[in-house]
Amino acid sequence: MRWHRRWHRRRGYGAQGQHGLTLVEMLVALTVGMAVVLAAGRLLGLASAAYAAQMEMAAIDDGGRHALDLIGRAVRQAAWRDAGALDTDLGGAPARLGGLDAHSLTKTSFAIDAPLPDAANGSDVLALRFPGAGTAPDGDGSILSCAGFAHADGEEGWSIFYVAKNTEGEAELRCKYRGTSSWGADALVSGVDGFQVLYGVDTDTPRDFVANRYLNASAIAALDATLGLGADTDELHRRTHWKRVVSVRIGLLLHGARSTRTDRDALDVDLLGPVYAASIAAASDSGSTLHESALPVALRARERRLFTATLALPAALP
Repeated sequence: MRWHRRWHRRRGYGAQGQHGLTLVEMLVALTVGMAVVLAAGRLLGLASAAYAAQMEMAAIDDGGRHALDLIGRAVRQAAWRDAGALDTDLGGAPARLGGLDAHSLTKTSFAIDAPLPDAANGSDVLALRFPGAGTAPDGDGSILSCAGFAHADGEEGWSIFYVAKNTEGEAELRCKYRGTSSWGADALVSGVDGFQVLYGVDTDTPRDFVANRYLNASAIAALDATLGLGADTDELHRRTHWKRVVSVRIGLLLHGARSTRTDRDALDVDLLGPVYAASIAAASDSGSTLHESALPVALRARERRLFTATLALPAALP
């Protein structure tokens, strides 16, 4: 029996050889373990949120770059002329560039006729006309509308950019184009907070093809009204200030599809830059500055990015 008790003591058995955790030690261990689990969960949540935000920004970047690329190509095409027709007098033809402030469009109406009320925070309309190239019926493929349809020589193509809401109520930038027998429109990018356009107008006489003023569509229409031409359409076509536009400034504000932003501070975004936002003209241009505080609650926590571009038109714009 003495040998048996000594063996148990050497093995750690018995009242004097217990090495288990006390209740306090177990509580401390559980607390530390729980803290580690909570910290790991927090880090995982932050990592997931950052990943989601990065994915949203990547999608916004793709959409914004795609839209600006199409608009830039359409602006450059509006000034294109066939080298064999450079001596043709186009002074009496309608301007190849036009627009509307704070309006939307229907997809089936002619060009920008029958405009609709604004669809997204005072978004504008930019309309561009261009001649075709190559033989009918499809031309040589060098002149395309914003929808990717080719136009042959003798045809007039259109690329019109405007904002409208889809069946789910989401604002999207659309491309309106002239088809073979009717007008149509396709969405270019969704999640549009605002689409703003300014036009660089050369007001010098003689013209030097350098913009002296950047005006919105309403201001250009007001200048045309001062010409006092009334119903003389031919003379208006010759003298319209739209034919003095030498550059186009674009501001496109997009948001993501999900609420992934961690900061909830409401921002003010100047779509056409701070200089224009501080000008007198901006006071009557309701869409030039977006106030996030005025947006629906569901949209305030979305990722946002502003895309801007100033596009020069060739000097030969008729």
